[in-house]
Amino acid sequence: MRPVDDSVSALAVRAKARRLKLMAFDVDGILTDGRLYYGADGEALKAFHTLDGHGLKMLAGAGIAVALITGRRSEMVLRRAGELNIQHVIQGREDKGAALGALAAELGLQADVCGYAGDDLPDVDALQWAALGFSVPNAHRCAREAADLITESRGGEGAVREICDFILDTRGARPL
Repeated sequence: MRPVDDSVSALAVRAKARRLKLMAFDVDGILTDGRLYYGADGEALKAFHTLDGHGLKMLAGAGIAVALITGRRSEMVLRRAGELNIQHVIQGREDKGAALGALAAELGLQADVCGYAGDDLPDVDALQWAALGFSVPNAHRCAREAADLITESRGGEGAVREICDFILDTRGARPL
């Protein structure tokens, strides 16, 4: 994982990560590779990486609330969230910064304990609102520039696990 701005100290970023109580993720382009697959009957299919799923479970197990915020509506997202016991799923929202802020308020949290991972223009407000923003190398430039950290892994290819491992590592919970 690398910082977007070299002037930001690694210690400051790690301190922010250590304080997180809520970590929210975009779906398409972060939990998936961003491609949309359509079946013959018009159903939309998404591919999720098992490494990411386990990372999300470990994050929740460490007491960090996990949320998914996506601009699309998809039964596949609800199914995956159910498999991972993710309680906070917000779908059909392009105003992701407002959605993240509303969820944080509902949970009694301020921005300084919230993180967000996103990859495109609808994610920029959330990346800027959160105390710590993550993006992926295959994200649109606007999201990469708004983030604090860029993963080594691409979206849908273990980037979420990398984020989870980083956060857990700041708390001394070294993932295996």
